[in-house]
Amino acid sequence: MRATVIHGPGDVRVEDVPDPALLHPTDAIVRVTLTCVCGSDLWKYRSAAPPPGGQRIGHEFIGVVEETGAEVTTVRAGDLVLAPFLWSDNTCEYCRAGWTSSCRNGGRWAVGDVDGAHGEAVRAPQADGTLVKLPADTAEEHMPALLSLSDVFPTGHHAAVRAGVGQGATVVVIGDGAVGLSAVLAAHRRGANRIVLMGRHPDRTDLGREFGATDVVAERGEPAVARVRELTGDGAPHVLECVGTVDAFETALGVARDAGTIARVGVPQYRDARLDFDVFLRNLTITGGVAPARAYIPEFLPDALAGLLPSGRVFDSTVKLEDIADGYRAMNDRTALKVLVRP
Repeated sequence: MRATVIHGPGDVRVEDVPDPALLHPTDAIVRVTLTCVCGSDLWKYRSAAPPPGGQRIGHEFIGVVEETGAEVTTVRAGDLVLAPFLWSDNTCEYCRAGWTSSCRNGGRWAVGDVDGAHGEAVRAPQADGTLVKLPADTAEEHMPALLSLSDVFPTGHHAAVRAGVGQGATVVVIGDGAVGLSAVLAAHRRGANRIVLMGRHPDRTDLGREFGATDVVAERGEPAVARVRELTGDGAPHVLECVGTVDAFETALGVARDAGTIARVGVPQYRDARLDFDVFLRNLTITGGVAPARAYIPEFLPDALAGLLPSGRVFDSTVKLEDIADGYRAMNDRTALKVLVRP
């Protein structure tokens, strides 16, 4: 089959790779019908150092089950399924508590002998716990919103949840990428009264306003912090950091109100952060992490299937699998927000 392999910074290729096969009785083979490029894929695209021969990539997909292992009971050949960006058994104590991202028997796509989503098919481990069955008659126009449930929207939602966003809240969202816009939408759906979106790309911040942002701050650094504090009075009690850089985290510290909460869901691209005595004095809560998407999907699935969840609007470009390198370049160059890929 054909699949995407990353060989180094800026070097993604679609190559012939072995067809997936059942390795365990809990596996399923899924033919991919829709996938996408993620912002976290871009970090690899910019700085990857894969082993000789390259490494598979991609972790979000919708597809059709082609074969199942002997112990799989919840899906069968021919079923349309959605896969979250991490696979999990959905039965261990972490999964039962809603922390599927910490599953004792789970893992990541495109690691070890597990296929990446940017290909024609994948072996899905722990199929019963991982795969979410979709109605056979699911409308094509609802597919982008459904695919957003694999990663990007649950990640934005996770930021809002961990920051404690609720009815009447004042929220600052740092980052106008797909996760940041998803965080705006999630905060709005949770009843936030004021949502300040920090971003400087008008096409993205315009969508953010449609998702519920009440204010946009385009400045950066100290001017940005000053502007947010001007808008909010003394900073925000809920800050959603959706980028993952040191600058974004520093900004989060600057715009957070004392005793407020910062939720980080941008994949950190740094080892050290400024958690010094001044921060200690402010009684900030710093939280966040990897979203347990599999646990969140059932909450949003009905709205996505009914066309009531606009999260699919973060996808603004589509490429064929053979042209996925163009999709990576478009996202890296910021000429696309988030790219759909159709095998």
